Amino acid sequence: MSTPPPGGPNPQPQQQAPSPLTIHGQYIKDLSFENPRAPQSLIEQKQPQLQLNVNVATRQFEPKTFEVSLTIEATATTPEKEPLFVLELIYAGTVTIGDVPQDHFGPLLLIETPRLLFPFARAIVANATREAGFPPLNIAPVDFVALYRQQLEAQGGNIPGVPSGQVGHA
Repeated sequence: MSTPPPGGPNPQPQQQAPSPLTIHGQYIKDLSFENPRAPQSLIEQKQPQLQLNVNVATRQFEPKTFEVSLTIEATATTPEKEPLFVLELIYAGTVTIGDVPQDHFGPLLLIETPRLLFPFARAIVANATREAGFPPLNIAPVDFVALYRQQLEAQGGNIPGVPSGQVGHA
């Protein structure tokens, strides 16, 4: 005697909830590395002073499709303020936001998407500095929630590239 499958004779297939965020692709939009004092900068073994800036921007293509760009700028100088290297990376992804309230757009675009892009951008930065003859620059994790709040504060509650008036306070 056979037993019916769990859930009754005709189990309903479980439907997966639609994703609030779909990444269609990610890519290097711009990568620049300058080593102005080579080969002297590679011969001298001085402890560099590093300045690092990270920024996130969005650009809308369709009502729910955006490009999210993660910009990383790193400058290393000697203690005498001579440049060792200058790096700029713009790493981007194209995303579509699912069926979520519009006040979720800002956090999805400026917190969640950069969190997904960051590990790839971090690897590119580490490889670029290593290939240029320097120790790999391993960037510490970025607090994208704090960065989002700073952008909200600086822009008076509106983020460029996110539909106006639709960004909620995180």
